[in-house]
Amino acid sequence: MKTARDLLREKGTEVYRISPDATVYDALQKMAGKDVGALIVFEGEQMVGLISERDYARKIVLKNRFSRETPVAEIMSREVVTVSPDKNIEECMEVIASQRVHHLPVVEDNRVIGIISIGDIVKGIIAHKEYVIEQLEQFIRGRH
Repeated sequence: MKTARDLLREKGTEVYRISPDATVYDALQKMAGKDVGALIVFEGEQMVGLISERDYARKIVLKNRFSRETPVAEIMSREVVTVSPDKNIEECMEVIASQRVHHLPVVEDNRVIGIISIGDIVKGIIAHKEYVIEQLEQFIRGRH
């Protein structure tokens, strides 16, 4: 079964980051430009949070705040759920389901090496299931 590391090999390991002092508007522009749903918030080389479209919707839009005036630090998720690169994708899905998150930074040796989303994991699980079905079909055809 594929691991978080395998998913990163397929999708790439670029980590889109933003400063906690940047505005939420800047974060949204960056997310739109990179076509991603979340950014990791870094102070220097230290991960201090994660900001997602979900944070924006719940903490800016629903509270009538202004994205051009609000710093990322005020709405980012500070308790970031992470996984190791060796977690298999079903374990990653369990983490996403139990922790109710959509993005998982992948951390190795205290360093963020990439980020995977619920979409990446679902695609990986579907691909694995299709592979198993194909193998079973070949086995059945070979026996008859």
